[in-house]
Amino acid sequence: MDNKCSDECICDPCECEDIECNDNCKCPECDEERKPKKKKKGDKAKIAELEDSLLRNKAEFINYRKRLEDEQTRLLKYCNEDIIKDLLPILDNFERAIAMDDDNLDDEVSKFLSGFKMIYCNLVNVLKESGVVEIDGNNKPFDPMYHEAIMTEKKEGVESGMVLEVLQKGYILKDRVIRPAMVRVSE
Repeated sequence: MDNKCSDECICDPCECEDIECNDNCKCPECDEERKPKKKKKGDKAKIAELEDSLLRNKAEFINYRKRLEDEQTRLLKYCNEDIIKDLLPILDNFERAIAMDDDNLDDEVSKFLSGFKMIYCNLVNVLKESGVVEIDGNNKPFDPMYHEAIMTEKKEGVESGMVLEVLQKGYILKDRVIRPAMVRVSE
């Protein structure tokens, strides 16, 4: 067979994508038929290994993206937590000041405390809008997830483990306890 190709032509392997090429593939330069590439024995194993690696990398990326989205959601959900923790002592001080009010509404202290009550109500509303809920503890069973026992006391007619008094209010932000309630518990 006379080779009509130039020196740059390579007629041996078939360049088509089909591994089992039985068509008459021809060299673009010399128009002679080419032989299909012969498949190596290790090619299938290598292809399977690369496909497996690709699938694993894809699954890892999907899991990474889900973890990242969950982390972002969690951060956004509790982004106000530090500010709210700093505001809670201020809220406690407002409650102590308001508790000083007596029945005499004509004196200067009562007028001053009425302004405190308005500020207190605004602050409570802002906290409620942020998802802050007060932990209800009076006459409830002691729950270490929501309460911190500061004192215990024996009291007639009250079963053991009941909250007798809330000494400092506790608060929940969305579904997380940001400050447990300090309570006095019955023995």
